[in-house]
Amino acid sequence: MATLLKCYKPLLSIQLSSIHYSTRTIQVATHRPHPFFKSSSIRSLNSSSPPLIAKKTQGESEEGASKNPLSTNLWLYNTMSRKKEVFRPKVEGMVGMYVCGVTAYDLSHIGHARVYVTFDVLYRYLKHLGYQVCYVRNFTDVDDKTSFQNMDLSGRKLEDNRAGERVAVDSRKKNPADFALWKSAKEGEPFWESPWGPGRPGWHIECSAMSAAYLGYSFDIHGGGMDLVFPHHENEIAQSCAACRQSNISYWIHNGLSLLTRRKCPNPLATSSLLVRSPINYSDAQLESASERIFYIYQTLHDCEDVLRQHEVTALKDSIPPNIMEEINKFQNVFVESMSDDLHTTVVLAALSDPLKTINDLLHTRKGKKQALRVESLTALEKMIRNALEVLGLMPTSYTNILQELGEKALRRAKLTEDQVLRKIEERTEARSQKEYEKSDAIRKELAAVGIALMDSPDGTTTWRPAIPLVLQEQ
Repeated sequence: MATLLKCYKPLLSIQLSSIHYSTRTIQVATHRPHPFFKSSSIRSLNSSSPPLIAKKTQGESEEGASKNPLSTNLWLYNTMSRKKEVFRPKVEGMVGMYVCGVTAYDLSHIGHARVYVTFDVLYRYLKHLGYQVCYVRNFTDVDDKTSFQNMDLSGRKLEDNRAGERVAVDSRKKNPADFALWKSAKEGEPFWESPWGPGRPGWHIECSAMSAAYLGYSFDIHGGGMDLVFPHHENEIAQSCAACRQSNISYWIHNGLSLLTRRKCPNPLATSSLLVRSPINYSDAQLESASERIFYIYQTLHDCEDVLRQHEVTALKDSIPPNIMEEINKFQNVFVESMSDDLHTTVVLAALSDPLKTINDLLHTRKGKKQALRVESLTALEKMIRNALEVLGLMPTSYTNILQELGEKALRRAKLTEDQVLRKIEERTEARSQKEYEKSDAIRKELAAVGIALMDSPDGTTTWRPAIPLVLQEQ
């Protein structure tokens, strides 16, 4: 019926080929917040640098928070109250979170993935803020279509529901809106013996039972996809309150749906990021755009890592130029403001652009290579970005491995081997040396059409990287 995912480490592994899950015995692990930098670890040459994080405000309303948007209060949209609220756990420093997982009645799809990503990011950010998090999630392996019971969560009125629209009305029901807590066994279905005869739990009861067993009847966060608000979560509330009058969940959090579309995406990382309640317009073009952007991020950090590996950490000074410290402070303030405002990860990912450009300037431009405290600046910027990616669940175990895997996927999409691409590069290099620029441009366009971009470096060498195929760029 349902399998408990006993997970106390992030669910999302940044390995494209597989996702690994933990199935260890439940335990609550202590986690302490890891600031981007300890106050004593690094300083600006300018002692008047602004603070890394603004002071916390005590206001309880959204209006109050807007006066100081960099508050470290975490605001989450509560479906029950239909507004954003400051997160206050029932037990200080501890969070109990239950999330409805997939019902495996067909192949898994991107909507399932969005639930995992959404609540993995929430889990990570709660830990980043210093909470001990007990995260429980279920998997349902029996398809179970049910009828409804209306509560307060969706705002729908009971009289507006029409019996028999989704499922034929069972003649055994006293009211068409009744739903089953225990379903009688049918031939070919799994069943268990019970005082009511052989059968199995209804679709809704498993979540109430599991959350109560591992978190109690009163806990902090119940989450799931927007499609579960009605009827699933409303029926959960009805049966849980019937079983225990003290049943109470503080925050009902739901991620938006994933929509298949052909529209061009304004944000290149939209499909790999989330704004919890917003629908995601998914398309091949958006996926390729996000893939290209993430490749750029990892390639930049890989190049930075190569340079830093050549220097002894103990030989570095504990200061960086004021302009670098200002950039770090700016990003960290955006990070705190955005993540604490209902997990606006799209803003965080967009804010990475300036630090990444600065790293590339320090790595590759003549001016950057001559900048004072260059290695110290690269060290500080790389650490800042790495810590942000850790919280977002985007930090790979190896830059080299993930870049190779992304490259291999691009080659398969282009129906080319790397040897074929390298031969094309050699042909183009030869054409350029013979001043056959039309042929050179034609080779570049031929590869760009299938999503292979050529990069010419100042030293005369040419490399390739994945890109958005031209046909998708035009959509």
